[in-house]
Amino acid sequence: MKTLANISGNDLVGALKDTLATQCNVLIEIAEAVASALAAGRKLLLCGNGGSAADCQHIAAELVNRFRMERRPLPAIALTTDTSILTAIANDYSFDDVFVKQVQALGCQGDVLLGVSTSGSSENVVRALAEAKSMGILTVGLTGAEGSAMEAVCQCLLKVQSTDTPRIQEVHIFLGHVLCDMVERKVCGE
Repeated sequence: MKTLANISGNDLVGALKDTLATQCNVLIEIAEAVASALAAGRKLLLCGNGGSAADCQHIAAELVNRFRMERRPLPAIALTTDTSILTAIANDYSFDDVFVKQVQALGCQGDVLLGVSTSGSSENVVRALAEAKSMGILTVGLTGAEGSAMEAVCQCLLKVQSTDTPRIQEVHIFLGHVLCDMVERKVCGE
C-alpha cells in the first residue's frame, strides 16, 4: 500500500540527495560569492516567477531581517514584489523585460543577481541574468536538471537533480535556507 510519504517523499529525498552529492561545491561557491559581495557593501538581487518568485521573496526576507542570528540587516531585494513596476514594464514593454529593467535601474557592478527558474528557460529571468552579466554583476542561478538556457548566462548554476517542478521547488527553498545560513555566518562572523 502506497502512503503519501512513499509517493512524494522518496522523490524529494532522492532529488535532495542527488543534488547535494553532485552540486554541493556549487552551493558553497554561491554562498561565498554572495557573502563576499554583501561584506563589500554590495547587494543581492533576486528574480523568478510564480513559486520561484515566492522563493526570491523568502530568501530576501531572511537576509534583510534575520535567518538564525541577531545581526545587522543584509541588503537583498526581490525584484518580484513591486506590482506597479512589474505591471508598468509589462504593459509598456513586455513581461520578458520586467526583471531586466529593474536590474538596469538597481544593479551595480559587484552586486549578485540570483535567478530562480525550475525550467531554466524563463525568458524574463534569462534576460535579466544576461543583462546583469554584461554590467559586471555576478550571475548565479537555481534551476532543475534541464536548466540549459541559464547555463550561458550564469557564472554559478546549481541544478536540482530532478525534472519534477514540485520537487525542484522544494529543494530550491531548502537550498535557499542553507544559502542564508552560510551567508549569515560568513558575513557576520560566526
